[in-house]
Amino acid sequence: MQKSKFHLLVLSMLFLMACKTVQEKKPINILWLVAEDLSPYYLNAFGDPRAPTPNLDRLAREGVVYTHNFSVSGVCSPSRACLATGLYPNSFGAQNMRTLNQQPANRGVGIIDYQVVPPPEVKMVSEIMRENGYYTTNNAKEDYQFFKSELAWDESSVYAHWRNRPNQETPFFSVFNFGVTHESNMWNYKKQLFDGDEFPPHRNIKKRKGKNVKSNVTLLVPEDLKVEVPPYLPQNEIGKNAMRRMYTNIIRMDRGVGIILDQLEKDGLLDQTIVVWYSDHGGPLPRQKRLLYDSGLRVPLIIRYPNKQRAGERDDRLTSFVDFPPTLLSMAGIAPPSYMQGLAFEGKFKSEKPRTFIHGHADRFDESVDMIRAVRNRKFKYLKNFHPNRPYYLPLAYREQMEVMQELLRLRDAGELNKVQAQWFRQSKEVEELFDIQNDPHELNNIVNDPAYATVLDRLREECDRWMKSIDDKGFINEVDLIMDFYPNGKAQLTTAPKIEFKDEKVSVSATTPGTQIGYRYISEKAPYRGWKHYTGPIEQKANDTLEIIAHRLGFKYAITPVVDGIIKKTIHPPNRHDKK
Repeated sequence: MQKSKFHLLVLSMLFLMACKTVQEKKPINILWLVAEDLSPYYLNAFGDPRAPTPNLDRLAREGVVYTHNFSVSGVCSPSRACLATGLYPNSFGAQNMRTLNQQPANRGVGIIDYQVVPPPEVKMVSEIMRENGYYTTNNAKEDYQFFKSELAWDESSVYAHWRNRPNQETPFFSVFNFGVTHESNMWNYKKQLFDGDEFPPHRNIKKRKGKNVKSNVTLLVPEDLKVEVPPYLPQNEIGKNAMRRMYTNIIRMDRGVGIILDQLEKDGLLDQTIVVWYSDHGGPLPRQKRLLYDSGLRVPLIIRYPNKQRAGERDDRLTSFVDFPPTLLSMAGIAPPSYMQGLAFEGKFKSEKPRTFIHGHADRFDESVDMIRAVRNRKFKYLKNFHPNRPYYLPLAYREQMEVMQELLRLRDAGELNKVQAQWFRQSKEVEELFDIQNDPHELNNIVNDPAYATVLDRLREECDRWMKSIDDKGFINEVDLIMDFYPNGKAQLTTAPKIEFKDEKVSVSATTPGTQIGYRYISEKAPYRGWKHYTGPIEQKANDTLEIIAHRLGFKYAITPVVDGIIKKTIHPPNRHDKK
C-alpha cells in the first residue's frame, strides 16, 4: 500500500514538472502601448503627482520602471524608423523629419515625397515576429519613413486587435498608439473627434471625420493647479496653462491605457503578456520636441512582466530605442539578427554588457534644416553642432500653432525674454556643447570650455566620432542626393516579380530582387485581419481559387502576381499615396 502511494506521488510530481515545462515553453504575448510627445518628468511614476494616472501607476507597482530610457531622435518618424528596424535612422538615411509627406517649401528645392530604402537584409521587427508564429497587429500609427512591409502585420489599422487572431493559442505582438499627448493637442485649436465609439471601433461602425475647431479643452486638473513651468518657457499664465493642458492630455492618455489593460485582463491574458508602455520621444512643448536635450530625448518606460515579476523595481540602466527591437525578439526567445545595432536589455538573448552611451541625432525638421549629434553617459551630455552659424531656434509653422510658442515669440519681439529664455533664440551655436546633466538638468550651462571637464569632453567627443563612423552616418549627404540613391529615376523602385514554377500540383516561388520577402494568400481566405502568409516552401494549388503571391523589399513598391489554375497572370505594382499627387 505504501509502495503504491509512493508511486502515485512520484507520478504526480513528474506530471506537474511536465506541465510546468510545457507552460514555460509556451510563447509569451507582448503588448506595446505607445504614448506620443511625452517626457517622464510629468508622470507620477517618475516623481510628479500632478496628473492622476492610476493605470500607469498600476503598471509601475506591478512592473519595472526604467529610469534612463532614451529615444534616438526628438521627433516621431525617425524614432519609429528605429523602432521598426533596430537601426539608427542616420545609418540608413531615415534621419530627416519626415520623408513620406513634404512641406511645399521642400518640394520647391527638389525634396519630393520619398521612401527611405533600408539595406536589403533589413526586415521590420514585427515581420520577424510573424515569421516565428506571432499574430501581429498595429493600431494604428505607422510613419516609419517607408511604407510598411506588406508582410509585417496581420493587420495595421484602427480595427487591429489581438482579439482577431485565428485562435487563442496563437501568441501575439500588438501595438496600440495613444495620440492624445501629441504636440497638436497643445494647439489653439484641436481636431474635434466624436466620442462614444468603442476603442478599437467595430468594423461595422463608419468612422465620421472630425473637424478643426476652436479649442475649449476641459481641464482635468484644477484651473489653479500649481505647476512648475520649465525655465525656458514663459513664466506667466500662458506658460502655466500650457502645463495644465499637458497634464490633462496625460490623464486622457492614461484612460486609454486603462481600456486596453481592462481588455487584456478580461481576456485572461494579463499574466501571459509582457506589457511595455513608453512614449515615442520627449515632451510636446517648445525646446523639448525635436531637440537633443533630455527634454527631447529622454522618455518614460514601464514594463510589466507576467505574474508581477520584479514588481516595484526601478532599473537605472541606460536603454535606447535602438535596443527595443532586439529586446522584443529576445523576450520572445528569438535571436536578434546581426544587422541590428542595439543591445537586448532583457530576455533570453540579453546582452551581458550594459550600455555605456546613448546616441542621438537631429537633422531636417519639416522645412528647417540643421545637423546635430549627441552622446550621453550617465552624467554628461555632449552635442556636436555641424552648422554653428545657424540659429538654435529654427521657425516651424507646425510648432507655432501652440499658444505658448506664440507667447515666446511675442516676448522675443518685445525684448522681454529673460536670460534663460533668450538662449534658444541665439543666432549662432558653439561647435561643441557639454552639459553636466546631474547639476544642470535643463542643459543651460555649456561647460565645454571649462578645463575641469577636459577629460570628459575628450571621451564623449571620441565616442561621437566613433559612433558616426561605425554606422556610416548619412547626415553628411545632401538630401536631394539621398533621394537620387533611393529613387534613381525619380520614382520608387519596383520589387520585381518572383520566379514561379509548377511541379506536382505545387507552386514554387523564388525572389529575384535582393532583400525581397515573399508571401502568399488565397482569395477565398482573404480578410482585413489576416495577413499574408510567409512563403516557406511549395504552395498547394486550389481549384477555382486565385493564389496571390506578393514580393516586397522595404522602400520599394511591392509586386503582386496572381496564379489561377496553373496560369501566371500579369504582375501588378499597386499604387501608393505618392502616385496620387
